[in-house]
Amino acid sequence: MGQTQTAVDKEVTLQNIQELYRRFITECPSGNLHLHEFKRIFCIKSNCTEEESAYMENVFRSFDTNEDGKIDFMEFVAAVHLVLRGKLEDKLKWSFKVFDRDGNGCLDRQEVQHIIKIISTLKRHSDPGITENIEDICDRIFELVDKNHDSRISLEEFIEGAQKDSWLMDQLKLDIGPSDWFLEQQHKP
Repeated sequence: MGQTQTAVDKEVTLQNIQELYRRFITECPSGNLHLHEFKRIFCIKSNCTEEESAYMENVFRSFDTNEDGKIDFMEFVAAVHLVLRGKLEDKLKWSFKVFDRDGNGCLDRQEVQHIIKIISTLKRHSDPGITENIEDICDRIFELVDKNHDSRISLEEFIEGAQKDSWLMDQLKLDIGPSDWFLEQQHKP
């Protein structure tokens, strides 16, 4: 669920949606994607940390727009569209919603540290050599983004900061692979 624009530059056609529906029903015979299936699809293993699990639950809830505890096909298509074709600003708004754990419309230092720690852990799964100081990253993010120095990052500050600074965008990149999963599904028999 990276915030950067993806390399996928073709429209999702009716045929793609039909194929996606076929795959969705194969993966989710009930017609609904539940949290445990969501975690499996996006490669979050059963031995993930409590923080990773909580993070994936936040991502799941952000796609469960009718808040019924499952993702139906229409919610799934909307999520795929956001990931594959969504505008950068829409992806950043979605990311902010995931990061804002208490839903108050601002990110405080604790929320930023929490998300950086989780993103760092997820990145280490693919590159165990990564060593990062969470506190230093958090300090730099607040220096770059918290324009009014109130120790809170608003949605506007978040979007503006992420769009202007590639380092910040890299730090906030949600790399859980749904674009790759979608593309892989199109090539399966």
